[in-house]
Amino acid sequence: MQLILRENVENLGKSGDLVTVRDGYGRNYLLPQGLAALATAKNVARIEHDKKQILARAEKVTQEASRRAEAISALTLTIAAAVGEEGKLFGSVTAKDVESALREQGVDVSRKALTLPEGEPIRALGVYTIDVKLHAEVSAKLKVWVVAK
Repeated sequence: MQLILRENVENLGKSGDLVTVRDGYGRNYLLPQGLAALATAKNVARIEHDKKQILARAEKVTQEASRRAEAISALTLTIAAAVGEEGKLFGSVTAKDVESALREQGVDVSRKALTLPEGEPIRALGVYTIDVKLHAEVSAKLKVWVVAK
């Protein structure tokens, strides 16, 4: 029996896949649970159409993320922090501080999307490059200057 999966089914396939299963499994489990639909010509055409729409939406989201990445890469942030001896900061510059500075520039990015150098807060003066992950396939490099107050 050929079926089109409506949802991901473990050890069988992902949503939208055309699968062949034994008649009893399809009739007694997949169809009553709403996990699959019969693979008629009409249903196969509808699934193909839905896949095309999903791919088009995903492409549009990726393009938007690429456009935002270019804008972020063009930015240079300057964060002023209190400094002690030998250029060490009192405290540190965290992803939350970078997020706030980006918001002031009019860029809305979650601090979870920011990857600080070496994965830790910045504790010294200098220039740092921060990775900003905007999408699974798109990331940007942000230049941050940490200067003394």
